Amino acid sequence: MQGSHFGTLVHDQQYRQSLRTILEAHWPQAEVYDPFAGHANSISYSRNRAREVFLEHVDMCRRADLVIAFIPEASLGTAIEIWEAWQHGRTVVTISPMVHNWVVLLASAKVYRDQEEFQAALHSGQIDSLVKKSKTAKTD
Repeated sequence: MQGSHFGTLVHDQQYRQSLRTILEAHWPQAEVYDPFAGHANSISYSRNRAREVFLEHVDMCRRADLVIAFIPEASLGTAIEIWEAWQHGRTVVTISPMVHNWVVLLASAKVYRDQEEFQAALHSGQIDSLVKKSKTAKTD
């Protein structure tokens, strides 16, 4: 949310609603969690509250069937979340122009350069296949 800002700023988060709409249309039964929705004023949290919320989000990434990371620029928090998800065998797909960044590349099952590419992959069934493959690997 803060990306690479040095101050107490948050990037434009409007992309979240369009992603949520796309995901809920594709998977009507899915539980879609948006960390910004419940924490829009997180930039003003105390250190203790920020730690509590961040650790809760990281733990959710360790348990989710699919983690979708939108990273238009470097984000330390998102890097930790996708790394932890990957370390715990979760499917991570990333929407980012940083296709050569090692954390993005290594922790993601697939990297899409933009939302349009992601949406095409979702509609084609590619992302369903990635999630299914991950679930199958866990049961083998």
